[in-house]
Amino acid sequence: MDEKQLPKLSSYRWVILAIVALLDATSNYIQFQISTLAVQIIPALHLSTAQFQSLAMAPMLVAVFLSIPAGSLADKFGAKKIVSVGLIISLFGAYGRIIATNFVTMMIMLLLFGVYMALLNANTIKIFGIWFKQDTNLAMGVFFASASVGIILTRITSPLFPSVKAAFTFSASLLLVLTVCWLLFIKDAPKGEEIPQPQVKQGKAESSLDFFKEAAHSKKTWIVAISVGVGMGASEAFSNIMPPAFAARGMSTIQGNNIAAIATIGSLCGSLFGPALIGKAKKAKPIMITVTLIAGLLIALTWFIPLGLPLTISLVLGGLFGAMTGPLMQAMPITFPEIGPKYAGSAGGLIGTVSLLFSYCIPVIISMIAGRNFMLTFIIQGIVLMMTAIFIGILPDANAAKNAPRGK
Repeated sequence: MDEKQLPKLSSYRWVILAIVALLDATSNYIQFQISTLAVQIIPALHLSTAQFQSLAMAPMLVAVFLSIPAGSLADKFGAKKIVSVGLIISLFGAYGRIIATNFVTMMIMLLLFGVYMALLNANTIKIFGIWFKQDTNLAMGVFFASASVGIILTRITSPLFPSVKAAFTFSASLLLVLTVCWLLFIKDAPKGEEIPQPQVKQGKAESSLDFFKEAAHSKKTWIVAISVGVGMGASEAFSNIMPPAFAARGMSTIQGNNIAAIATIGSLCGSLFGPALIGKAKKAKPIMITVTLIAGLLIALTWFIPLGLPLTISLVLGGLFGAMTGPLMQAMPITFPEIGPKYAGSAGGLIGTVSLLFSYCIPVIISMIAGRNFMLTFIIQGIVLMMTAIFIGILPDANAAKNAPRGK
């Protein structure tokens, strides 16, 4: 195809991507401080195991309820305004962690903190679709990779602070700086480009509910949401079970956590480079199906792979192949004719809600079936991940819109 026919992209898009990616890395940095500093936090707040798990998942829980309204409101008022409100609310929660003295107060603060995460995640499709257009997959890959960066950095740096309060103060202040950057530098669209406005129907402008209804009528968006949710569920289940499973094979707790962290490095590379590599192919679907099946097979065989270098290589490759398709799937709805930039926020909200529900339920269901049988657990997790290849096969090719002939 003639590359000259592609829309010219604003160089300011890199500023947008940098701020969004840094906010995502920071959100993961703050969320995973709870588990990283668990040894100090649990006795300080007198937490039970169940309470600690609830705190660790609290920011994600907010997204289940806010993703749909976040996307629909952004379609109507613009992503900058909606996320700005969320950032201000989240700052109260981030700084509020410093004064939390028990489970209830910490839960409230973490729920408040999770607001901007939900609003931002729901609208990345819209933001990147408007600014990156044919390169949306690349931007989404950087966004996915930034989450891994945040997790790795918090594992390395949080234990180095002299106290939990010092660690919380640093991360909250980092969020404050990025909030100021968002307010000053984020724009809803490139200069001279208009965002699709709400239509007037029967004398009334389209409401946020109207935007969501349009997105909800898209069957392909629902397929994307279910596919992303199944993949996230399998990945969450795999990440959670690795340390105890490796301990059952004779590893120490530290060794189990360290080798589990290796999979994060593979995921980071897969998210960062996968979309760009797949984007160079004429057809993305065969590659996406292949890497998904390989990733699922590697998970299923985890229990049988010898400890040491073979297991390390397997985890890196599994993380690499497993993360390559996620950004492409998340970015796909904006290429659907019935969605486009106008309804991308609502589509992103729907995907966020459905996928998070799946990521909560699937690990529970797998554990109910397999119990403490780690071999069976890994096999089921691998099969579940491979099931996403079915959805990839049903959906349009991820490169179809990019490679489609364009008029002059």
